[in-house]
Amino acid sequence: MGRKSTIEKLPDEVRTHIEKRLRENRLTLDELFADVREAFPDLSAAPSRSALGRYRMGFEEVMSTQRAMSTAASALVAELGEDFDDKSGALLAQAVTTLATRAAFDQLGNESAEIGDVLDLAKAAKAAQESRSLNLRERQAVAKMAREKLLEEQKAKLEAMGSKGGVTEDTRRAIREVLGIA
Repeated sequence: MGRKSTIEKLPDEVRTHIEKRLRENRLTLDELFADVREAFPDLSAAPSRSALGRYRMGFEEVMSTQRAMSTAASALVAELGEDFDDKSGALLAQAVTTLATRAAFDQLGNESAEIGDVLDLAKAAKAAQESRSLNLRERQAVAKMAREKLLEEQKAKLEAMGSKGGVTEDTRRAIREVLGIA
């Protein structure tokens, strides 16, 4: 794992200011450099222009990924509707798994990975697996509720049938057994 950037070592208010300016995406690198110097003239360890440039590149990569995910989410909501169902739940679980896998492969290529990195990857893998099993449990619960509702409807219809059409009590008992209605 590489060392912390100069920006990450700055006080929170300075880093927040820089990130706000980067999100606004209106300043050139030179303007950003001048803006930070102007906003925090008493800052003893002000970031260099090159540190701001490196931080900006990483920040833009993260923001690009976030924008892509937001666009994809909007498209999915438009396609699948607002309800969280099997398709969207499975897609969410797949997205978590994909992101965890990508992070793992990125770290495998990093020869200076530390034990903390390995623990973080293990936690991410566990979270991805939990999201998959949660999705399965949700689908099973929905299927169980649908089955119970169907059985209630069938039981009500069977009760409403009464003795119409010559249906005997033995026939209704047989229907209950076949449907699993108590």
